[in-house]
Amino acid sequence: MNYLWVFVGGGIGSAARYGLSAAALRLGWTAFPYATLLTNVGGCFLMGLLTELLALKLSLPQAARLFLTTGLLGGFTTFSTYTLEVALFLEQGRPAPALAYFLLSAALGLGALFAGMAWARAM
Repeated sequence: MNYLWVFVGGGIGSAARYGLSAAALRLGWTAFPYATLLTNVGGCFLMGLLTELLALKLSLPQAARLFLTTGLLGGFTTFSTYTLEVALFLEQGRPAPALAYFLLSAALGLGALFAGMAWARAM
């Protein structure tokens, strides 16, 4: 059943991300990826807000937590999950893994993107 909640939340989050991107295009925001920036920063803010509320103030069942975090926000932007994982390392007093994960994710992600592009071009 948890998979269903993640699936539904992910669909809603993905649709919200698409809607934000479509709105940015209608507004003529094409010179810079404003929609992606807003999605990533907004998703990070919402992930921080939600995880703290879930930890300190809200008592929700696991299915609701999965729907909101892994599903909804994960579908909206996985960047929010990435920053949460970096923050958890930092809050655990583990700056070395935090920095390594932060830098490796960005560098390897960019490298993988270019590798995929090169592979597709070579086909």
